[in-house]
Amino acid sequence: MSLPPEKASELKQLIHQQLSKMDVHGRIREILAETIREELAPDQQQLSTEDLIKALRRRGIIDDVMKELNFVTDSVDQELPSSPKHPVCFTDRQSTLLKKTNIDPTRRYLYLQVLGGKAFLEHLQEPEPLPGQVCSTFTLCLHFRNQRFRSKPVPCACEPDFHDGFLLEVHRESLGDGTRMADSTTMLSISDPVHMVLIKTDIFGETTLVASYFLEWRSVLGSENGMTSLTVELMGVGTESKVSVGILNIKLEMYPPLSQTLSQEVVNTQLALERQKTAEKERLFLVYAKQWWREYLQIRPSHNSRLVKIFAQDENGVNRPVCSYIKPLRAGRLLDTPRQAARFVNVLGYERAPVIGGGGKQEQWCTLLAFLCRNKGDCEDHANLLCSLLLGYGLEAFVCVGTKAKGVPHAWVMTCGTDGTITFWESLTGHRYIHKPANPDESPVAEQPKPLYPYRTIGCVFNHQMFLGNCQPSDSVEICVFDLNDESKWKPMSEEAIKSVCAPGATTSLPPFPPLCASTIDASVTSNEIEMQLRLLVSEHRKDLGLTTVWEDQLSYLLSPALASYEFERTTSISAGNEEFQDAIRRAVPDGHTFKGFPIHFVYRNARRAFATCLRSPFCEEIICCRGDQVRLAVRVRVFTYPESACAVWIMFACECAS
Repeated sequence: MSLPPEKASELKQLIHQQLSKMDVHGRIREILAETIREELAPDQQQLSTEDLIKALRRRGIIDDVMKELNFVTDSVDQELPSSPKHPVCFTDRQSTLLKKTNIDPTRRYLYLQVLGGKAFLEHLQEPEPLPGQVCSTFTLCLHFRNQRFRSKPVPCACEPDFHDGFLLEVHRESLGDGTRMADSTTMLSISDPVHMVLIKTDIFGETTLVASYFLEWRSVLGSENGMTSLTVELMGVGTESKVSVGILNIKLEMYPPLSQTLSQEVVNTQLALERQKTAEKERLFLVYAKQWWREYLQIRPSHNSRLVKIFAQDENGVNRPVCSYIKPLRAGRLLDTPRQAARFVNVLGYERAPVIGGGGKQEQWCTLLAFLCRNKGDCEDHANLLCSLLLGYGLEAFVCVGTKAKGVPHAWVMTCGTDGTITFWESLTGHRYIHKPANPDESPVAEQPKPLYPYRTIGCVFNHQMFLGNCQPSDSVEICVFDLNDESKWKPMSEEAIKSVCAPGATTSLPPFPPLCASTIDASVTSNEIEMQLRLLVSEHRKDLGLTTVWEDQLSYLLSPALASYEFERTTSISAGNEEFQDAIRRAVPDGHTFKGFPIHFVYRNARRAFATCLRSPFCEEIICCRGDQVRLAVRVRVFTYPESACAVWIMFACECAS
């Protein structure tokens, strides 16, 4: 294999540094002198190269050199995007640069190193974790131009020990020059930031969003040697977005080194122009939005109380147009159907934005990377992701903002079929509902279709290109007509105005959408682990009640088809395989015995937490605490994995006993 000239010279330099460090040259000189004294016969004029090599090998010099040269093939954990191009990632150990060899020498890379953190004052009193002790950890997640990375988890501390390197490929995706190495001028026009999200994972596996930061990396283009060090202050999220949570030390380096760097003045001017252009576009959109809102209120003063959401705050407290939270998103080969996409969004955890003290709901719509890395979010986060995925599948999808029962604000997704069918998708449960509007002019005696959906009112609908306010006399979903082209029923915003601030690349303040990552969970191994833990918990619980436990392995195995059938039904809304399961159970349970089974579903993998929840059900407790003759217990766990390491966990407890 031939190396490029710059790689060959770099390799020679590394070898020379290693030999100098070990003082190999000095040791060779000593052995050479000693060999000449001892072995050179008086009649011999010179020693051959072979004689010298033998002497060096005999004295262990060559073995010592080989031991010192560590050939490293592993790298830090990284998540691969669904695209075929795999990002490269490597780490520093003992200040020696260890590189993976699959770097394309014709491409330009940004090497981003995270060299420790400091001033994470919330963890000032955190004790040093003992070896092997489970402790809370920090994980840093990065996204840059369709590439996703994840650092090694490090224990939470006032000065967390981050030491990771990420190799980010810098390339153009347009203008036909995607295969050419990007030069300084080209890279200066690439305005995508490096989005960094810091996640805290506690000892129970619960995740918390600590910080979300957009790193402007182009300052490295104006540094003299193509290398620069930064101190990045991370701010909190939500209500704490003005409070510092800690500082990261970051080093940026271009690879291969730039042949021609730009002046810092040119870089600063470009960044200032971009900020100015973005601010002007956002100002003009705000002026337009205010005018639109005034016109909307003129239609009917009661519109003031409707949930018409034009702007929403992200995790950093920045107000952004709601349309900017949506973008057609393709899942590659990770999800096959729109209904499977709905199931994936459903198994991501639901958690309302945390609020300090009482006083209602905290407003926080998360950027997609923060939502995916945390693996949970509010109803708006779920609805935005599901709408983006359905748009990616070619459906006409919108996010609806309105209320559920008791006037609780809520967001869900709606799709409009080519035949006029309106379908509601509940992103938190995966349920689908066909909307059939009631006719308000019908006689009160006439029977109206009773809605199955939980939604009560609707204020507006939107996607990445459209925003429409509901201006019908009533905002009740039940009698709402979803003819979005009728401006007497839905007041639209200008699509051009929306495009000016929400189209990809329209402004530099828009966070780029990351690709989805494949699951890193082994479904079989995880299923077995949870099942073993549950068996132990059941046995201990029965022992406390003075009961013995006998497990029936064959019965446990027979529960598998039922769990697979339940998940299939959740994904497709089609029930299948129930007849075979019932037939197998009838054959397995002897005459004169009773069979009881209790299936339950979770979206987390904590066995102890799941067991505690199961015991709160009287049906499940009756099975687990079953008393009688010839009691046999069974439990089966089946984990179904989805992208982003989300999973649906199905558990079934069962028992058979003499009637």
